[in-house]
Amino acid sequence: MEKKDNLTSKEPKKLEEILGDLNEYIKENKPDYLYNQKFIPGKSQVLYSGPYWDEYEIMAAINTFVKGKWVVAGENVYKFERKFAKMFGAKYAQMVNSGSSANLVLIAGLKKYFGWEDDDEVIVSPVGFPTTISTIVQNRLKPVFVDIEYDTLNFDITKIEEKITDKTKAIFVSPVLGNVPDMDFLKELCDRRGIQLVGDSCDSLGSKWDGKHLSDYYVAWSSSFYPAHHISTGEGGIVCTNVSELKKNFTSFAWWGRDCYCVGSANLLSCGTCGKRFDNWLETYDGIIDHKYVFTNMGYNLKPMDLQGSIGLVQLTKFEEIDTKRKISKNRVESILLNKVEGLSGVKMLEKADTCWFGTPFICKDKTLKNKLVTFLEENKIQTRNYFAGNILMHPGYKHLDDYNNYPNGNQVLDKVFFLGAAPHYDDQVFDYIENVFEEKWVN
Repeated sequence: MEKKDNLTSKEPKKLEEILGDLNEYIKENKPDYLYNQKFIPGKSQVLYSGPYWDEYEIMAAINTFVKGKWVVAGENVYKFERKFAKMFGAKYAQMVNSGSSANLVLIAGLKKYFGWEDDDEVIVSPVGFPTTISTIVQNRLKPVFVDIEYDTLNFDITKIEEKITDKTKAIFVSPVLGNVPDMDFLKELCDRRGIQLVGDSCDSLGSKWDGKHLSDYYVAWSSSFYPAHHISTGEGGIVCTNVSELKKNFTSFAWWGRDCYCVGSANLLSCGTCGKRFDNWLETYDGIIDHKYVFTNMGYNLKPMDLQGSIGLVQLTKFEEIDTKRKISKNRVESILLNKVEGLSGVKMLEKADTCWFGTPFICKDKTLKNKLVTFLEENKIQTRNYFAGNILMHPGYKHLDDYNNYPNGNQVLDKVFFLGAAPHYDDQVFDYIENVFEEKWVN
């Protein structure tokens, strides 16, 4: 017995020694993530984005597996949700497995809470990422489209009110690459017409309006932690709100549709957070039933893994740095191209907007210039992106929703708009390389 106790007492020390050695190895042999790569002009690709990770994220994930009590959402996810909500001005947050899942849970929870009916309407831009729109349809609601402003690429707020009907329940805002629309106008319009202002912040995490978090304007909003986004947990997403009952709905839809909302370490207690886990929860059943297995909604299994929460906790400590570097990168990249390329313009940012940029958008005078410029950039190892789908109504899976010809400004996006990175890993070497490429090779 004494021998066993001695062995047991040594095991934690041995584990800590192993983890310490591993940590030192990772520090000395940096993983080949973007911001640890040595940039070699002409050989390295200027990628538009990627995870801003180092040994801290790696060790957080390793420690979660080695020391963690739970593989799926557990203590780390619970801590991340609370810290994330506080950082971005929300009271409640529900982490899920992706940004697209976050949008799905967001709309499902809103529909349940406000009692929206099938075929009720949600106003949205036709230009952006498809899962902003598909989640509306998947929840048996109707997307109603408003064309964009060509200088901001956000929807034309002057055309919104004419689209509002008795069936309109919400305006779903998705700031283009982080660029914030006039939130004062949108909030006043929603309050006056008795509808909800909802946000897809997958591209705009950290963006502000008039010095305020966008949480101050939205009833609820989503974000994404895909590797290209402002912070990354590999995959992952989140839904935030200041309304406690909405948070319960988000939790339910993300966790199979169950009624129980007890989370985190509290689930290890026999009675759960509410203290009533084994009470009578079903009107149709007169015996004891476990509240964790009472199902109020037809939900999904959209849980994240606990290692995602552990990585997210590290990423939050870097957010201020990431925000600053993204703004610098956007300004530097934009300045280089606007000075070197005729017929090119940037995207307008409104006076009250403080944008945390997802990328650096450009508008070309015509399709010919865009094709020429994108080809030139890609040939010189500078990665480009279309503004996602352009007008989504042009695509086979969405064309039945409306006629894309009704949205002439949106139709120009694929022809004339693209974006480059605004990545936090860009440094002077990257900026000098881009500038030299245009100085030496570009012909207007």
